[in-house]
Amino acid sequence: MTLWHPDKYLEQMYRNTLPKYQFQAKNELEWRQWRDGLREQFIADLGGFPDKPAPLDVKVIEESACDGFVRQRFEMTTYSGLVMPAYILVPSGSEEHAPNRRPAVVACHGHGYGSKEIVGLEPDGVTASIQPGYQKNFAVELVRRGFIVIVPELLGFGDRRQKAEFEQQAVHSCHSVSTFLLQMGHTMSGHRVYETMRAIDCLQERPDVDPNRIGIMGISGGGLVASFTAALDDRVRAAVVSGYVNTFKDSILSIHHCIDNYIPGLNRHAEMPDIVSLIAPRPLLIEAGRDDTIFPVAAVIGAYERIREAYRLLGAEIALELDIFDGDHQISGKKAYDLLAQWLA
Repeated sequence: MTLWHPDKYLEQMYRNTLPKYQFQAKNELEWRQWRDGLREQFIADLGGFPDKPAPLDVKVIEESACDGFVRQRFEMTTYSGLVMPAYILVPSGSEEHAPNRRPAVVACHGHGYGSKEIVGLEPDGVTASIQPGYQKNFAVELVRRGFIVIVPELLGFGDRRQKAEFEQQAVHSCHSVSTFLLQMGHTMSGHRVYETMRAIDCLQERPDVDPNRIGIMGISGGGLVASFTAALDDRVRAAVVSGYVNTFKDSILSIHHCIDNYIPGLNRHAEMPDIVSLIAPRPLLIEAGRDDTIFPVAAVIGAYERIREAYRLLGAEIALELDIFDGDHQISGKKAYDLLAQWLA
């Protein structure tokens, strides 16, 4: 029987595609040239960013006193004509015992019902969540450790679903928004990364945030956003990426994933470890569940070893950590919160 499966053809295509910016620098000068070249190419692959940022025009919508922190919801302009809601969590306590400027963390949620899912709320935005899901309310865990936490509502989730899908109570609008953007020469990843950079702009304008102590943490699709943002924006001084770091080959090219993960032509320029290596020499923790079936742990370890080459070259190997924990696709936090406190102290 003749077999017409394309598997061997696709495997050969991958093997024959040598990424232009595969990390192989031998000294700091070569590293700088590699970093600058890959960043420019990566932004182009993401669809490009606006030449001039739109005014943020921040507006507070609501405020609630919670156990140990204050939660505000606000909106801000990211792209011209595009408004993003977000939460900001601020530790409560007497001002005389609080620092004038606190460290801050951008918390990037994964697939689910949006920013509400990691700030301790049910989808209605009012009811407190009783049993946190795989993301384990990690924004709340961060604010309780003294961080100011900003939680962007990533495009396509929660209140940022397209109107028809929102009214039909679809889980998300990843497919419809991603395909539209792809047809227009843009990507969902590019929009989410740029909007997260605008969230950092917002943090840097706050008088209670130390602009030199901003970190980022994300899981799954939010891990993509966290790692890509940290790779492109040096204002991110430390990063925790959970349930994402891998290779494209062993994750999104081998296992069914949401279309929002795909960036046309990127593998001609870089594999995922090359992109994540752009974070070096800044502190990075990679979290991975031993039983994660969509970002397999063997490829996590392989990616980590490749990323470590960049850290080793820069004499910063101590700034790179790997936490493989017993569990599946979920936040661990066993090392993450303490390391962020240490790195952003």
